[in-house]
Amino acid sequence: MNRRLLATLTFVVAFLLVPVLAPAATIIHAGRMIDGRAAEVRTEVTLFVEGGKIARIESGYAAGGPDDSVIDLKDATVLPGLMDMHTHLIGQHSKEAYTEKFFMEESDYALRSTIYARATLLAGFTTVRELGDNNVNSYALRRAINAGWVPGPRIFTSGAALATTGGHGDPTNGLKGEFKRDGTVVEGVVNGADEARKAVRQRYKDGADLIKLTATGGILSLASSGQNAQFTDEELAAIVETAHDYGMTVAVHAHGAEGMQRAVLAGVDSIEHGTFMTEEIMHQMQERGTYWVPTLMAGDFVTRMSQEPGYFPDVVREKAARMGPVAQEVFARGHAAGMKIAFGTDSGVSPHGENAREFELMVAGGMTPMAAIQAATLTASQLLRIEDRLGTLEPGKLADVIAVDGDPLADISVMRKVTFVMKEGQVFKRP
Repeated sequence: MNRRLLATLTFVVAFLLVPVLAPAATIIHAGRMIDGRAAEVRTEVTLFVEGGKIARIESGYAAGGPDDSVIDLKDATVLPGLMDMHTHLIGQHSKEAYTEKFFMEESDYALRSTIYARATLLAGFTTVRELGDNNVNSYALRRAINAGWVPGPRIFTSGAALATTGGHGDPTNGLKGEFKRDGTVVEGVVNGADEARKAVRQRYKDGADLIKLTATGGILSLASSGQNAQFTDEELAAIVETAHDYGMTVAVHAHGAEGMQRAVLAGVDSIEHGTFMTEEIMHQMQERGTYWVPTLMAGDFVTRMSQEPGYFPDVVREKAARMGPVAQEVFARGHAAGMKIAFGTDSGVSPHGENAREFELMVAGGMTPMAAIQAATLTASQLLRIEDRLGTLEPGKLADVIAVDGDPLADISVMRKVTFVMKEGQVFKRP
């Protein structure tokens, strides 16, 4: 036999006989673990992460193999990556928020939003629902994060919110005459059932994951009412029916009771804010399985800022001044009534990266620390319909894992002390 051929065959046979080595795992030694599902805390636990997923979880501190990477979190509490169901990464409120749109390009918004995305991720929030932007930014940011160009949370976006003429979400509110006359074409501003259906289909075409609409007035919009109903029953029915046909959920901004009730009866999937929610609406939401995302931080923030001279225009300040206490009182009643509550902050109203303060407000409203944490993990994953992939620390799920310095069940404020962040097996922050 030709010597060269013999040598080649010998090499191939030898190569085939070499055992295939399993890829190295990342091993996390957790002093305490809250898995997002169980009511009790496990202590001295080892999580094995392989291929971006949780391979297995064992009691005790396992050693692992010689090539495995070990992360020591024995002095910390390990939890699933947190989920914020209401963010606006496109911006952050300030005294200049009402005028910056005249001076910033879409590229400026996009670049700035990467800073907010990074702050959110490093605060322990590995997944967010982005509820309202300029219908460009969140799609681009989602692609950039997914491609690994910039660090940030996993984004589920609605694109721009749907609004009615003059309603909360109509970007021409407060502008001078020629910008706000009837007939001005504004993306996402709809009137009538047919326009509403078309807008939902356009969002689907754009790549939105869900639909956001503004069923009532808003606190920060330049309009006198923060509570009036702004969609008809026919428009709401058209949006919900079309969105569900396309496999999308519907999230609804609502402060006032009438618009909120219309949305609930139309079959929407979540009510955002719910500031003036009545007991009747609470009962109707429970009957229909509607989620509630209270965003207590937003109410607290605008009420505090309303005391700062010149921070808000007068038409906004008058609405903002009473929002915090009302929202907190309604939350306490809603939680006591057994509402299905998912965690959300409306960050972008308040500063990005401070999302975990919502836990403190929820606990102040009567929630146990464990229930508040589950609202940001298991319940949020159910609202997003991704419970099979995320929301809890269980074998087979994506390895979104965080750790906090201390015991959040003893002191919920330690949820702001995030020392470790892993998203889909990749470490972004470590002690």
